[in-house]
Amino acid sequence: MDDQPVASLDAQCSLERLAMDGGKPVRTQPLPLEFPGIHYLDNEEMDAALRVLKSRSLFRFYGVDLQNEVASFEAEFAEALGVSHALAVTSGTGALNTALSALGVGPAQEVIVPAYLWVAVVAAVVSHGAIPVLADIDDTFCLDPKAVEAAITPRTAGIILVHMSGAPGDVRAIRQIADRHGIFLLEDCAQCNGGSVEGRKVGTFGDIATFSFQMNKNMTSGEGGCVVTNDLRLYRRAVACHDLGYARDEHGRLMFTDLDYCLWGGGYRMDELRAALLRVQLRKLPRIIAHMHASKYRIRRALEAFPGVQLRRIVDPAGDTGCFLITTYPNAEAARRVNRALRAEGIVTWPQGISNVVMTEWGLHLYYNIVSLVRQTSIDGRGFPWKLAENAGLARRYDKGACPAADSLFERSIILAIPSCLTAQDEDDIIKAFEKVLGREGLH
Repeated sequence: MDDQPVASLDAQCSLERLAMDGGKPVRTQPLPLEFPGIHYLDNEEMDAALRVLKSRSLFRFYGVDLQNEVASFEAEFAEALGVSHALAVTSGTGALNTALSALGVGPAQEVIVPAYLWVAVVAAVVSHGAIPVLADIDDTFCLDPKAVEAAITPRTAGIILVHMSGAPGDVRAIRQIADRHGIFLLEDCAQCNGGSVEGRKVGTFGDIATFSFQMNKNMTSGEGGCVVTNDLRLYRRAVACHDLGYARDEHGRLMFTDLDYCLWGGGYRMDELRAALLRVQLRKLPRIIAHMHASKYRIRRALEAFPGVQLRRIVDPAGDTGCFLITTYPNAEAARRVNRALRAEGIVTWPQGISNVVMTEWGLHLYYNIVSLVRQTSIDGRGFPWKLAENAGLARRYDKGACPAADSLFERSIILAIPSCLTAQDEDDIIKAFEKVLGREGLH
């Protein structure tokens, strides 16, 4: 009888042994892949696609039996956001290029961008002949308003605020800075579609904003994007730049009389097929976000029991779309240990997907991993835009060390995707794995 309590205690200890130390992992099946909108694809999208295919009219401006899917999507998306104008384009990158063209960005100008972003943001700035200027981030993992203020010079044309990893940045503070200096604010909402701050949707604070509907996004058509604005002039210029180079009037006719709208087009027009899919996905977006938000905040509440773990600061928790969880640790080694242990417990999306990684492994989201930026390369081989006479003296440092707050956060943080289809059991497993690992790390 005396042996029984000891045996039970030994068994309990064995059950709690970390998987990386030979214990039993929390789960043996990978978590769902991280594609939010994809998990909600069903017969509605199939029916919408079939309707367009049956019409044999895939181009937005004319066809055998035009369904006006793009125009309808634009109206519905604008209404959902609460903006005057929406322009559907072929990709998030196309949206960025269209928006910067509408804003008149070019050589001799600087555009402030965050240290945590996606490569397309700097690519669009460079493609317009302007110089990107890095600004550091804070614990929101978006632009630090103080760093933005410090980065402004007489050549600063505007700011690109990227609402990263599902949660809004401090857009009200950034808007005030832009207004004070008379420069534009472009919101990149690619990773935060449906997010909000105090009930106001992201994408409605800036002079212009961009969205992406690529495979990884909260709603998707595989690829696609949108430009939104309340400014009629910017909208007409965007229409010109995404199309043939000319704005269109309310009847769809090209406008040739106002040279402000006689520009150069990029051919970023969205097709009817993708627009039909997006109209369905837009109706589902609130449910998609609600599922991710509920899963994320259940996990976050459990992690609040571990004061040694810092949770990403969320400007407005109600407006967080919930698609990523970021946790930060006392030092880089602790982050690496926790990450290895969590992955060993089965908190992975193997063999596909990139989830549950230390943020230094987050690829082209980190400024110093963008080789073309760090090395200041050019398509023409002659140094465009870095060596343009108009840009003399404007190029900055872009290698690691340029943004020390971001560097520290990347090394000490783990990013975990929150799929839009997690079950209660999936959430239980994630929580149990964290509790098991963090308890052993002494972070409670």
